[in-house]
Amino acid sequence: MGRTHWSFARRRDNVEDMPPSPIAQLRKLCLALPEAHEVEAWGAATFRVKNKLFAMYSDEDSHHSGGRPGVWIKSTHVNQDLLIHTDPSRFFKPPYVGPSGWVGVYLDKRPSWSTVGDLLKDAYILTAPKKLLVKNGF
Repeated sequence: MGRTHWSFARRRDNVEDMPPSPIAQLRKLCLALPEAHEVEAWGAATFRVKNKLFAMYSDEDSHHSGGRPGVWIKSTHVNQDLLIHTDPSRFFKPPYVGPSGWVGVYLDKRPSWSTVGDLLKDAYILTAPKKLLVKNGF
């Protein structure tokens, strides 16, 4: 009897073709804003400008997320209401900060990263000092 040789070569997928994790994509968008920085708080990544919070990540394992990764983004009550009523499968009212107008965005099921980026930019503008906004052309 001949010997059977099994080869279990690892398949190497092109990393560039793989979608980035939600936190990696969120981090890229947030940290591209002037003087934005990341701080871990409450066991989650938070994104701030001049140490004022404008976004917070909630992973699928968080007891706040309902098993879905998401981001809580500073917003106005009007935008929060509009987004949630327009697409409740994508947007939600997050705990704790929702009553202040923040909006949650689920980051699974192919989110529109351009929409998330626009919401993050709006949150940044609501949070950043006016001098910083003027200095950076906002």
